[in-house]
Amino acid sequence: MSFFEIGMLICFGLAWPFSIYKTIRYKEARGKSIIFMLIVFIGYVFGILHKLFYNFDAVIYLYVLNAMMVSIDIMLYHKYSK
Repeated sequence: MSFFEIGMLICFGLAWPFSIYKTIRYKEARGKSIIFMLIVFIGYVFGILHKLFYNFDAVIYLYVLNAMMVSIDIMLYHKYSK
C-alpha cells in the first residue's frame, strides 16, 4: 500500500463530489467533457484491475469509490446535456 497512491486517489476523489453537486444544482452539463470523464473512468478501471490481479490491498476501495463517482457524473452529463 503506497501513501502516494492513497494521496492521489483522495485528492482526485475530493473533486468529484463538487462536480456532481454543481451538475445537480445547476441542472446543466456545460463545461464538462464526456471524453475526459470516460478517460478518467477507464483509468480507474485499470487501477482496479491492477489491484485485483497484481497487488490486492485496501486501496482498491478508493479506486472503486472514485469510479462510482465518475459514473454518477457521466450519468448526470447524459441527463443534463440534452
